[in-house]
Amino acid sequence: MPSPISQPTLFPTTTPENILAFQFSSWYPRFSSLSIKSTVVRPLEQEFLDYLNADGVFMPEGAEDVPPESSLSDNEKDEDDDSEDEDQARRKFAFPELDAKIRQAVAQYGAVFPKLNFSSPRDAAWMLPAGSPMKCTSPSDVYMLLKSSDFVLHDLERENVFEGCDMADGQSPAYDLELVLRKWYPVDRGRELRCFVREEKFLGISQRDPNYYDFWNEAQTQVKVVEAVKHFWEENIKGKWESTNGNYVFDLLLTRDLTRGHIIDFNPYAPKTDPQLFTYEELLVLLDQAHSSPDFALELRVVDSPGHPAATRNAPAHQHNMLPIEALMLSSGRNAGDFADAWQQELERSMGMDDG
Repeated sequence: MPSPISQPTLFPTTTPENILAFQFSSWYPRFSSLSIKSTVVRPLEQEFLDYLNADGVFMPEGAEDVPPESSLSDNEKDEDDDSEDEDQARRKFAFPELDAKIRQAVAQYGAVFPKLNFSSPRDAAWMLPAGSPMKCTSPSDVYMLLKSSDFVLHDLERENVFEGCDMADGQSPAYDLELVLRKWYPVDRGRELRCFVREEKFLGISQRDPNYYDFWNEAQTQVKVVEAVKHFWEENIKGKWESTNGNYVFDLLLTRDLTRGHIIDFNPYAPKTDPQLFTYEELLVLLDQAHSSPDFALELRVVDSPGHPAATRNAPAHQHNMLPIEALMLSSGRNAGDFADAWQQELERSMGMDDG
């Protein structure tokens, strides 16, 4: 009697080696001609990891291109003595070699946006000018984004990186933190797509930005995009990345004419990767259909109206991370209670200045 055919589970089995295939330095050399120009700084010294893990948002010494001039009055300088004492108590960090590499990348590309092995600090984009999100022109810009981001915390601990992996021998491979400096340019987020591939079957395409765009409602546009993305995948990615076992998610930025694309990133086909407008249960159904039907049609999902459940037209992305820069500076080296007191004093002081 033949043994029953095992049914696919919600997620494929993932090994540490599979996960490491998705760190930037692993996939970029293979697909660099299809992606954004980038510089990888690897490995990073332990001191840089210590800096990212340190409490508070503060800049390493030497990161500022132009030292700020003080505009404080004598009274304000007196009030600032306590913060100077705290600065002296805090561990000092300086990364002159890394600063030089960041400045070199900025000179080469005009401006950069940073990420670590897997994660980019998109949740901290509001820290820099809104008209040029994540545009870094100095080491301090890069450090500010990384220190203000919750997203990059994933990359700092091995336990996070290899969470959910099948550890056959109980050991995880070597893992070194890396800094990626990517060429910055304005991106129309309406043309960003997330694409899902499992067992080398292209299952679905989702709009990434949860805002409504008129052009996505055009039937001809949808057909054009599906054909273009499928062709791009078949020509450039399919069957060319054995270490993923054919299970991966890739993010694509379409060109303005919607006929070609640039790879933004690759992500594991795993719970930690946002399925956007799909659910992983729906993708599992699509996988079954792709295996059983020769006429399987690749599905595209978009925000098709302002009232779509995923639409967030009036809410800025990652708004829960947004705090005034003054609050971030005051938080440095303080626990929650001390920060609350300091923030209240700062508000009262500001109100007194306004009244005067």
